[in-house]
Amino acid sequence: MQASTVRSPIATITGLGSYLPARKLTNGDLEAMVDTSDEWIVERTGIHERRLAAPEQATSDLAVEAASLALADAGVTAGDLDLIIVATATPDHLFPSTACLVQKALGARQIPAMDVSAACTGFIYALAVAEGAIAAGRAETVLVVGAETLSRITDYQDRKTCVLFGDGAGAVVVRRASSPDHGILSVFLGADGAGADILKLPAGGSRLPASTGTVSERLHFIHMDGQEVFKFAVGAMIRSVRESLKSAGLTPSGIDLLVPHQANARIVDAAVRLLRLPGGKVFHTIEDYGNMSSASVPVSLDAARRQGRLVRGAVTVMVAFGAGMTYGGAVVRWDAPRQRQGDQEI
Repeated sequence: MQASTVRSPIATITGLGSYLPARKLTNGDLEAMVDTSDEWIVERTGIHERRLAAPEQATSDLAVEAASLALADAGVTAGDLDLIIVATATPDHLFPSTACLVQKALGARQIPAMDVSAACTGFIYALAVAEGAIAAGRAETVLVVGAETLSRITDYQDRKTCVLFGDGAGAVVVRRASSPDHGILSVFLGADGAGADILKLPAGGSRLPASTGTVSERLHFIHMDGQEVFKFAVGAMIRSVRESLKSAGLTPSGIDLLVPHQANARIVDAAVRLLRLPGGKVFHTIEDYGNMSSASVPVSLDAARRQGRLVRGAVTVMVAFGAGMTYGGAVVRWDAPRQRQGDQEI
C-alpha cells in the first residue's frame, strides 16, 4: 500500500489511549511454572514481566478501556465516530466481531464496526483501513484499537512461547488531517503466505475444529518456529521501514522515533543495526509488557507520548510483523498531541 508520489497527509492521529491489566506475570513466576530462568528469558527476549487480564476480562473489555481514554484525549465522544476498527488475534468470539462489542459498550451510533485479523501487524493494517475510509469520504472520525488477551491462547507448559506473551490494549482516534505537513505520511503493507505455518494457532477453525483430540494435543495454543520467525522478522521490519519512508519521501536519517512491534528485543536490535539507527531513536516497552501482538504498537505510542517523545514535527515510524506472515509500517509527522501525565492502570 504505497504512494507513487509524496502527498499531503489525508488523515492524522488526534487522540491516544492505552490500558494494561493490573496483574503482572514476572520471570520469577515463570521459573516456578516451567523449566526456565530469569537470565535465560532476559538474554533471549529482553522481557522481565508481562501483564495478564483478569479471569472476567475479555479482549473487548480491554479495548473499551483504551478506546475511552483515546476518545477523551481527542476531545470527541463515541457519538462522533463514523467507523470502529479493532485489530486482534484473540477476539471474544469468532463472531460477532469484537468491534461490534466495543461499539455497544461505548454507546456509539449504528456505524460500521469490524475486526482486522493480521496478527501482530493488525494495528498497522487497521490504520491503513482508517486512512482509506477517510480518503474515500466514508468517514471523518475513526476509532482504531489494537487489543489482545494472548494469555488465553498461550501454552504455559511450552517455555519457548510462554515467556513471550502478555495482554493489553491501545487505541487511537484518526481524523481528517487539517495540516498539509502533519499527519499520516504513508502506510506500507505486505504479506508472505508461504510462511503461514511458522507461527499459528492450529485448531479451532474450519481446518481443525475443536475436538477431544485437538484439546489433548494442545492445538488451541500458539505454535511457533522461533528461528524461522526471527529470520523472517528482521528482513520484514527492514523492508517495512524503508518502503514506508520511501513513500513519505524520507530516509532513515529522517526518523525521530522508531516504534517497533515489541516481539523480541533481539529481533528489534538486529533490524536497528542493519538500518543503522541510533539506539536512542528506538522506543521499547518489551521489558515491562512483553509481546502484546496488535496492542504492542499503540500501547508503545501512548507510552512514548507520555514521555514527551511525540512532539510537534517529530517523525515517527511504526513497524510490525506477525503471523501470516504479515508485515507493515506507517510514518507519522506529529502535530501537537496533548501531553498527558499518565494513565491509571486498573
